Amino acid sequence: MSNERRQKVKTGLQHPLDPLTVEEIAAACNLVAITSRSREHCRFPIVRLDEPGKEDLRLLLDGGTIPRSAFVLTLDSATGEAVEHIVDLTRGAVVQRKPLRNSMSPYGQPPIMLEDVMRCEEIVKADPGWRAAMRRRGVTEQQIKLVQVDPFSSGFFDRSFEQGRRIVRAVSYFREDIQDNGYARPIEGVVAVVDLILGKVVDLSDDDPVIPIPAKKRNYAAALNRSPRTDIKPLNIEQPEGPSFRVNGWQVEWQKWSFRVGFTPREGLVLHQLAYQDGERKRPLIHRASVTEMVVPYADPTTNHYWKSAFDAGEYGLGVLANALELGCDCLGHIHYFDIPAASCFGEPQVMKNAICMHEEDYGILWKHYEFRNGLFEVRRSRRLVISFFATVGNYDYGFYWYLYQDGTIQLEAKLTGIIQTAAVRGGEPYRWGGMVDDNLAGPTHQHFFNVRMHMDLDGGGNTVTEHEFAQRPWGADNPYGNAFDLRSRSLSRELDACSIADGRVGRYWKITNPNATNSVGNPPGYKLIVTPSPLMLAQEGSSVHRRAGFATRHVWVTAYDPAQKYASGDYPNVHAGGDGLPAYVQQNRNIANADIVVWHTFGHTHVCKPEDFPVMPVEYAGFMLKPNGFFAANPADDIPPDRNSRSVQVGLHDGIRDGHRADVADTCCRTTSE
Repeated sequence: MSNERRQKVKTGLQHPLDPLTVEEIAAACNLVAITSRSREHCRFPIVRLDEPGKEDLRLLLDGGTIPRSAFVLTLDSATGEAVEHIVDLTRGAVVQRKPLRNSMSPYGQPPIMLEDVMRCEEIVKADPGWRAAMRRRGVTEQQIKLVQVDPFSSGFFDRSFEQGRRIVRAVSYFREDIQDNGYARPIEGVVAVVDLILGKVVDLSDDDPVIPIPAKKRNYAAALNRSPRTDIKPLNIEQPEGPSFRVNGWQVEWQKWSFRVGFTPREGLVLHQLAYQDGERKRPLIHRASVTEMVVPYADPTTNHYWKSAFDAGEYGLGVLANALELGCDCLGHIHYFDIPAASCFGEPQVMKNAICMHEEDYGILWKHYEFRNGLFEVRRSRRLVISFFATVGNYDYGFYWYLYQDGTIQLEAKLTGIIQTAAVRGGEPYRWGGMVDDNLAGPTHQHFFNVRMHMDLDGGGNTVTEHEFAQRPWGADNPYGNAFDLRSRSLSRELDACSIADGRVGRYWKITNPNATNSVGNPPGYKLIVTPSPLMLAQEGSSVHRRAGFATRHVWVTAYDPAQKYASGDYPNVHAGGDGLPAYVQQNRNIANADIVVWHTFGHTHVCKPEDFPVMPVEYAGFMLKPNGFFAANPADDIPPDRNSRSVQVGLHDGIRDGHRADVADTCCRTTSE
């Protein structure tokens, strides 16, 4: 490569897993732009660290070094050509270039960029057919300026204008003021298909008869609240001595936990090298954990809605759309924020301020026992570390909260809020596809599916997954009272064995173990995957969204690690015909017993809309836990001292019980307001 295409970057003391710096982003984009056919039309949908694998990272233990590399996806906005690049930042050179046009089959497109959102509205509002459809619904030329046009990822139905094309479908909402909540007044029956490369509307739906636009405004800004509550007293959370965590760049240590923080445009928050200090041993648990995909399919078969099935990670980017978090609102307490270096769609480096929030929370009782026989009273309060970020994808807002607990438990909680998609309903007619939320306004029933990817590293080396469920034992000599029941277990040895569905009736759960090690009672050390009640895809097999979001047809998948298999829906779900991602990965049916494995878990929520969900929906929760199961020799939180505001109490046997009642040994931290 010529010298003019080399630009070395001082990588400083970055760890190989640290996100790209602003300087590295600028260098990578410049190097790639030089090689592009048209710098003017060169766009950057994805710029991220090209992460080294487990084997590469072991070089660090031997005193070796690992080159810093960037993954850069470019899109030519004039031709639609998409190219993947690997940039060696240490050498200052583009070392790999892979055009995608011929390799994405069937079809598929880079994610939708913020520039696409702005261009879509301009294209739609300039279209004569769309403007005529607005006039048919009583929207004047002057009012058209304030109409809200939402570009929506299009789905795929094998129509000529979809095949290999970069398109979005656009729906519209009526506003009389720029601050109005457009979702209160959807314009039903008008959908424009926009080709973002051609810069024009290539298909337009304009239903007849016309459904009137709902008349009622449902604005929600604080300034419009005429009767706010006045009885909310201050709730202060103070840590006068500072937090218990320690942060060194992207490395975090807290209560025997250690991990590295990462961030990508698609996934947002990533946790690397999650480990727990057990005595003298630092025991690895998960090499890499992130939410790689989420999809929201809608159950309304009418013009505005049948195609809606947004892949919010793969088609938009949870990291790209991350919020700037604010103290006292998104996070509360003693906060550490992480600012995230990022690239605009034009390849310009920028910093996403306060994109990740980290803080500690009190979480009630960790463990407790009052021994009335001898008066010994011990209680410990639980504390958890919270690492979180929020992403706003159009109308919905999603929070992703990783929790680490002092007893070794890991939890991921997704918080769903924002504004529901809405549909206009003709007065006096029923709405068959969801729930009414106001006069002439409905919310289509839909589902939210998240998929988390966990590249396991339990105690290092190979890991195995076993599936367990409970079963009644028949009456007999070994069950004379009918009270005995059994735990049935099976080891998952191949990928197709592990495509599993949760069943609360039999208490089905999964255990990740290291068969090469032995715990204190002679078994492999393990962690238990606790799956909460969660729906699966309800769209019919053979439907478009079923083909495209196959990961949502199972709760648990286990695959052999492959660095090319990063995402539950595949690399490029945007305008993709389907069949990619997890359903395709497992067809290789590779060995997953005592192997380098990835555990994928799908969880979610089926949402039937109701009046309480509007104008802004209260938070719904979904998620899962990983709990130690034979991993430790005893309660790992047994060494936590009593809280300074409480006291360990031991009273004499006769003092502990008076007249058959428990003596008063309440903690000193339990004070009444009169004190």
